[in-house]
Amino acid sequence: MELNDARTQHTHPRLPPPRAPFHLLTWATAPRPEAAPGIYRQHHVPHDPEAAEQARTPAGPLLLRAALNLAVGLFVYLEGVSLVQGLLTTFGLTVPNSFVISLLIAAAVNASLIIVVLMVFGRMGRWGEVWRRWIVPVLSHTVTEIPAAPEEPPVVDVWAELRPAGEAVRRLEGEQVGDVDYVRLHQAWRTVGSDPAAWQEFAGQVAARGAAACAHPSEQRDLPGGRAARHDLLVRQVRLGTAQDVPKNPVAHRNAGFALDPRVLGTSLLAVGPAGTGKTASLARPVAEALCLQALAGAACAVVVGASDADLGPDDWYDVVIAPGDPDAPYGLDLYGAAPHSDEAAARLADALLPDELAPRAESARTAMQQVVGPYRAAYGGYPGVRALRALLAGDGEGWAELGERLRKSGRWPEFEADLQQRERMHGRADDPGALLADRLALLDRPALAAGFSGGPDAKPAFAMRALEHPLRVRVKLPERSHPEAARILSRLLLGQFTQAAADRRDRELFAGMVLDDATAAVDAQAIRGVQRLRGANAGVVLLLRTLSDLPEALRAPLFGAVGNRMAFPGIAPWDGRLFSEAWGTHLVRETAVTHVPDTSGGTVRRAGRLLRKALSGTTAQTESVTTRDVERHRWSPSDLAHALPSGHAVVSLTSVTGEQVPPLLVDLRH
Repeated sequence: MELNDARTQHTHPRLPPPRAPFHLLTWATAPRPEAAPGIYRQHHVPHDPEAAEQARTPAGPLLLRAALNLAVGLFVYLEGVSLVQGLLTTFGLTVPNSFVISLLIAAAVNASLIIVVLMVFGRMGRWGEVWRRWIVPVLSHTVTEIPAAPEEPPVVDVWAELRPAGEAVRRLEGEQVGDVDYVRLHQAWRTVGSDPAAWQEFAGQVAARGAAACAHPSEQRDLPGGRAARHDLLVRQVRLGTAQDVPKNPVAHRNAGFALDPRVLGTSLLAVGPAGTGKTASLARPVAEALCLQALAGAACAVVVGASDADLGPDDWYDVVIAPGDPDAPYGLDLYGAAPHSDEAAARLADALLPDELAPRAESARTAMQQVVGPYRAAYGGYPGVRALRALLAGDGEGWAELGERLRKSGRWPEFEADLQQRERMHGRADDPGALLADRLALLDRPALAAGFSGGPDAKPAFAMRALEHPLRVRVKLPERSHPEAARILSRLLLGQFTQAAADRRDRELFAGMVLDDATAAVDAQAIRGVQRLRGANAGVVLLLRTLSDLPEALRAPLFGAVGNRMAFPGIAPWDGRLFSEAWGTHLVRETAVTHVPDTSGGTVRRAGRLLRKALSGTTAQTESVTTRDVERHRWSPSDLAHALPSGHAVVSLTSVTGEQVPPLLVDLRH
C-alpha cells in the first residue's frame, strides 16, 4: 500500500525548528505565489505538469523511442522523395526548364515530406521533449556570448505603503523590526484610512516609538519563550507539516508544506484522535500560537480552552488567564458573557448547565432561568452571581421577597409580575426545572470555584466574551481533575458564548478564533447551530475530540456538516472512520482485472498438443484476459483510517470561506 513508505519515514518526535536570525528584507520579499488552501505559500514552488511528466519518463526508453522514430522517419522521407520522382517519370510529367521553378517545386516537395515526418514520427518519438531536456541545455553551454555586466539587484522599499505618513517612517529603516512589528504597523496604517487626525497620530507614534509604535496593550512584540511552529504572518499562515508524496494526495499538494490560515479556519475544524496521537502538540498548540501572534499584530483575537495541564503555551502568551479553582488566577469568568439581553444570557447559561441526558427538559429550564435572571437584572442593575441565582431558583423566601420589594420600588413590578408568579407556583413541585438548575449550579458554587463566578464585591475581575472586538489573548484552564462536571459545564458555556459573541460583533475586522482542546462535553445541538453561523462572521473554532462515540449519535452527522475542515489522527475507531469516509465521498479509480481461463481454441492438433503438455507438466494451458475499467472507491476507507495511518501523520480535508475545497491529504505533522 502507498502508505507504507510514509510509515517508515521519520520516527523522531517533533522538535521546535531553530529560529534563524530574522532579516526583514529577505522575509518581506520572499516569493509567496498564489496556491490552493492548505499550502504553505512562502517559497512554495507551484506544481509544473510538464516537469512532473518528464520526471516520470525514464531517459533510456525515451531516447530509444526517439532514435527509432528518427530512423523510420528518415527512411519514409527518402522513400517519399523517390516515390515522387517515380510518379513524375511514370506519368510523363516534366520539370520546367527554368531553374528557379524547378528549385521551388523541389523545395515544396521536400518541405511537405518533412512536415509529414515531423508531425507523425516526431509526435510518436516525443522529439520535442528530447529537444527540451537534452539539446537545448547542450546548445546553451556551447554558444559563447560576451558576458554581460552584472545587473544591480532592484532596490525594494519594504515601507513603501507607509511612506504617505511622512518623514517619521524613516526611523523604521534603522531599527531592528520583527515580523510582528511589520505586520502590526501595516495593519494599523490600513485602519487609519483617510482621517487626517488619525494620520497625524500614527506618524507621531512612529516618530516617538519607532518599531514599537501602535503596540499591543501588553507591549509584547513577540511571544515570550520563542515559537514552536513556523509562521508567516504576512499571509497569516502557520505551517503544521508536509503533505506526503503518495497517490492518494492531489498532485498539486504533494511534498508541499501544509498550513492553516484564517480563510481555512473560518469554516471551523474538527479533529478526532485518541489520546497520545499528538492532537494538542501538532494542532492545538501551533494554532493557539498563531492566533496569539496575530493578536499581537492587531489582526486576531484568541480564546484557548483546555485542561489546566494541557500544553497550550505558557501563561505569558496570554492577556487574560482564567483558572477556576486556582486562587492565584487573576481573572474570573462572566457567566453571562456581558450579553445585552437578559433572556439571551439566561438561555445560554441554562443550556450549559444541562448535560445531554437532560436535553428534553432544556426548553422549560431556559424559561425558568429567564424568569429569574430578567427580574433580577431589572431590580439590581446587574446579573446575579452563582450563589444568589441558585437561591432564587431553589425558591429561597427571603431572596424572592427582597427581589419583589426592589421591583416595586423601581416601578417595574408590572413588567415582570407574570414571570414571578409563575416561578413561585412552580416552587416545590416535582417537575420544577428551577430545582434542577439549582442542583446543577451547586457544582459551580464550591468554595474553590465561587470566587471566579460570585459577582460580589470580593470577586475577581471577570472576563466577558463580548470583548472579542479587541485583539485579546485569553486562556481558560478548566479544572478537569478536581471538578470534572464543573469543567464540562464551563466548556459548554464558553463555546456557546463564543459562537454568540463572535456572530454578533459589529466590527468583524479581527479574526476571532477559539481552540477547544477537549470538546466532548461542549458539543450539543445549540453549539452546532452556533458553529454554522461563524462562517460568515470572520470567526472559527478548532474542536478536538478523542472519539465521536462520546457524542450522542444524533449529533455526529450534524457536527460533520457544520465544520468545513475535518482531521483524522491515527488510531481512530472504525466506526469513527466510517463517518470520515462517508463525508469525504468516493472518486473514480482505474482498476485492472486479469482473468485466466482454460484454452479450448484450435483444432485437433492443438488440442492434442495441450493434452500432451498437461500429461507431461501437470498444468493446463490457459488464456489471459485483461479488463480495465473505472470504478468508484472511497477516498479513504474506514479500515485505512483505523489501521493504515502512520504514527505522527493525519488525514485532513479543507474548505475555505470562499468555498474552495481540498480533498483529503495525508500529512506528516512532524516536519
